[in-house]
Amino acid sequence: MVTIDNLTVSYRQHPALHHISGQFVAGALTAVIGPNGSGKSTLLKSIMGLLKPSGGSVRTTTPRSRIAYLPQATEIDRSFPLQVRDCVLLGCWSAVGAFGGISRELLARADAAIKTVGLEGFEARAVGSLSSGQFQRVLFARLLMQDAELILLDEPFNAMDSRTTAALLDLIHQWQAEGRTVIAVLHDDAQVRAHFDQTVLLARELVAWGPTAQVLTEPNLQRARALAEAWDDEAEICHSDESNAAAESSHKTPAVAALQTGPAHTTPIQRNVGATHLGERHVPQEQAK
Repeated sequence: MVTIDNLTVSYRQHPALHHISGQFVAGALTAVIGPNGSGKSTLLKSIMGLLKPSGGSVRTTTPRSRIAYLPQATEIDRSFPLQVRDCVLLGCWSAVGAFGGISRELLARADAAIKTVGLEGFEARAVGSLSSGQFQRVLFARLLMQDAELILLDEPFNAMDSRTTAALLDLIHQWQAEGRTVIAVLHDDAQVRAHFDQTVLLARELVAWGPTAQVLTEPNLQRARALAEAWDDEAEICHSDESNAAAESSHKTPAVAALQTGPAHTTPIQRNVGATHLGERHVPQEQAK
């Protein structure tokens, strides 16, 4: 479904994701979690093709037309004068295009999707007049219209009330029962444990990836927090993905070399915060806890 191979994504040559590798399980619900600024949204945007990797690759067997992406609510402009039904119908844009007509069948599907998310009777309401929870339900109805195989959700429950969250989680489980793959950026560890089979734990680098019970352990969570606290945005630019192997070797820090050559070369930084990379700073042991 989706394979990540040594992925590095940088902003202004400083990595937001650093040498991430792994494969998402098809048909599973996978949560992507980690501290703020750990690269979670960057990973989803990379899968969607919205960001170009600085190194490595993202490979997916799913056609782009069968991938649905829901960005964070803060990235969506609700001021555009659009009715609920019209917003939901945007989910069939790839099939209809800018000048295609909307058939009765599509209108019926849109109304059914609106009903599924609990907004029957809101079809003609302006999206700008909706509450945050209601608008998020509209966006999930739009996802229903896309009929996607792979669904990417970036913080879909942020600032949502418990009733809306429960309704949308039910819909996500329905998608899984239909054989769809869902990858969601989340912050609530308890929610992840209760509803998501697989988890990817990030701190700009990969901390753990696998079954949720094996990933959300206290040692893994402590390491993610320590790595996040140790990161320094003013650190030297990362050169480890340069194509010239000699140049790569000459620019490695001891921490990078230690990670690549094994435990025998562990540095003091590693003993404090785990396998650290270029772009991180030393954190005393008492701060890293």
